[in-house]
Amino acid sequence: MAAYELTVSVRTQYLENQSDPEHSNYVFAYSITIKNTGQVAAQLISRHWVITDANNHVEQVRGLGVVGHQPLLRPGEQFEYTSGTSLKTPQGSMHGEYFCVAEDGEQFKAKIPEFVLSLPRTLH
Repeated sequence: MAAYELTVSVRTQYLENQSDPEHSNYVFAYSITIKNTGQVAAQLISRHWVITDANNHVEQVRGLGVVGHQPLLRPGEQFEYTSGTSLKTPQGSMHGEYFCVAEDGEQFKAKIPEFVLSLPRTLH
């Protein structure tokens, strides 16, 4: 087990009621679970997202914390939050990283694995 490690998992949802396909606006929610799978307590300080739509348009987003929080996670603890993004295409993807500081002052990054944003399949 690594001393400094956060594990990130993601669930996504298309928000049909907030989207406007006629104007190329597709809105998605994503729920993130961040678990401290390391051996040292660590605080999430900032985030960096790379958002790519189906036209390969890339947007980068950086900011402090997540949804107004900079959670301190002890080993085994987790933090969950939901946020969202909009794309100009019905599919896209996101990935990124969290910048963290451990209780002992060590700085490290936690990778956010790439995940797909896509309209649900429909049956005809």
